[in-house]
Amino acid sequence: MIEREGVVLPRILDQIQKANDIKDIDPEEYRALAKEIRRFLIQNISKTGGHLASNLGVVELTMALHLALNLPEDKIVWDVGHQAYTHKILTGRKENFATLRKYEGMSGFPRTAESDCDSFDTGHSSTSISAALGLCKARDIQGEDNTVVAVIGDGALSGGMAYEALNNAARLKSNMIIILNDNNMSIAENVGGMSNYLGKIRTNGAYLGMKGEIEKTLKSIPKVGDSIVNRVRKSKESIKHLFIPGMLFEDMGVTYLGPVDGHNINDLLTALKSAKKLNGAVIIHAVTKKGKGYRLAEENPTKYHGIDPFDVKTGELIKKSSSESFTSVYSNTLCELASENEKIVAITAAMPTGTGLTQFMKEYPDRCFDVGIAEEHAVTFAAGLAAGGLKPFVSIYSTFLQRAYDQMIHDVCIGNYPVVFAIDRAGIVGNDGETHQGIFDISYLSSIPNMTILAPKNKQEFADMLHFCSEFNGPIAIRYPRGRVSLCYNNESTPVEFGKAEVLSKNSGILVLAYGTMVEMAYQVEQELSIRNVASSVVNVRFVKPFDMEMIEEMLQTHDTVVTMEENVYSGSFGETIGAYLMEHGHSDKTFIPISLSDDFLEHGDPDQLKAKIGFTAEAITNKILTRMKK
Repeated sequence: MIEREGVVLPRILDQIQKANDIKDIDPEEYRALAKEIRRFLIQNISKTGGHLASNLGVVELTMALHLALNLPEDKIVWDVGHQAYTHKILTGRKENFATLRKYEGMSGFPRTAESDCDSFDTGHSSTSISAALGLCKARDIQGEDNTVVAVIGDGALSGGMAYEALNNAARLKSNMIIILNDNNMSIAENVGGMSNYLGKIRTNGAYLGMKGEIEKTLKSIPKVGDSIVNRVRKSKESIKHLFIPGMLFEDMGVTYLGPVDGHNINDLLTALKSAKKLNGAVIIHAVTKKGKGYRLAEENPTKYHGIDPFDVKTGELIKKSSSESFTSVYSNTLCELASENEKIVAITAAMPTGTGLTQFMKEYPDRCFDVGIAEEHAVTFAAGLAAGGLKPFVSIYSTFLQRAYDQMIHDVCIGNYPVVFAIDRAGIVGNDGETHQGIFDISYLSSIPNMTILAPKNKQEFADMLHFCSEFNGPIAIRYPRGRVSLCYNNESTPVEFGKAEVLSKNSGILVLAYGTMVEMAYQVEQELSIRNVASSVVNVRFVKPFDMEMIEEMLQTHDTVVTMEENVYSGSFGETIGAYLMEHGHSDKTFIPISLSDDFLEHGDPDQLKAKIGFTAEAITNKILTRMKK
């Protein structure tokens, strides 16, 4: 409830319980509704965490879309999708926000299984135009007439896939609307009265019809008609190039409308109504402000892009991590290595802060490259740098690196170039769900010839491995998780030697092979087995590829059971490799127990909660081992 002039009235937001309810709201209340939505988002995200700044920036844009469209018949495809919170509110999911990004709760991204108003599952960038174009063609082939809209940010247009889709969309003969959500003015700087005026003239139906009639009349003039039309066309194009900021799209064959104030609902509705009348692909350029309505987010949108629970008044995180993270260790070590080797360069795909390259950028601005949301380009660019004699470190999240699989094979590994792939967020990541879990990298990397893969168990080993990578003459990938560095075996440190594992404890009975974060879990399992009077040995694999066959053969002499432990799906995993090795080398008599993730997509939720659910705890793994041994 809210109070106005002493009269208590229902909150406007409470009147929206399902899709299209916004159409019953008095237009005079739109501004107040936008404020209520922002207040709701800030209050809820401060408790659950999530993507704040991007969602605050698209409130009016989302309202306009819901006013102009009829959901779920009409389709909205959100690029990446982390800015779809207002869309979820307007489609009746407001009461679910307390469960945002929690296990079995509401996803932080569009999910078709969650609502029929979510037309396409998204999570990665630069995909929306391709998906929307597919929905358009499916509509046309089936004789339907609904509206399809793709919403894409200016940052996502740095991804080549968006341009591939635009090139294809230019051939479309039916309606398709692309909303360019520009919150950085990165596409067109010359916003002003003339641009808005020309945009309105060009989208006016009467103007479009008049243009065709004039051209027809001019052509009818004997002998000189065609010549006049061509001259008019050339002069018209020259004028458009001078005054219209969207000529890049126009030249591709996509109609451009705008720029439009992305926080003015009436202007947005006018543009949407005009766009719906056009046959072909049309871009509406909406200029928005990231973080709008919350001063702290407006001043620092990067901090509030994806944020953990925070205090609304101060903006400070409620729970601050006091421990060092793998990302910070990477940041410090890479700067140290770069000070010793001037050939070291770093590459990021629009994630300098997330991948720990902020400090590197400050210290070595000429040796750090942010290529935008373009992982494919980042990898081939790195190959070119390596071919030119430099030592590139490609810093990318596990889930995003998989987008550059072909480039790793074709451009790096065939040429055997010394590129280092620093793979952050490997393993179970958590709250962002299926599209962001780093549980496939071992599978997609291990099949590539010339690729070496290693993973650190703790801080010291990570730093040592990075030194090893800096001197390695070939493609090499080092994977590490999000969050704190492990303190397990902190005093245990042996030199990193190519392809060699590290024996951490040597007994008999059960041989546990683990790498990365699972080494700490292996230690806990060893303690659990010891309590139950079962002997075991723990080996830190270190090198997933090539693995230490000599060590395994030696350990198999005194062990009857082999256990592998990893945060990766089983298909293509280290465990699958070891299982095949045992069968092929005469060890089929050994009991083999692979502990890995099932070949499924892993939903969103707190990482510890997810691990408990799937049996990735020391107690659950111990019980699984003992049960299997009894059988």
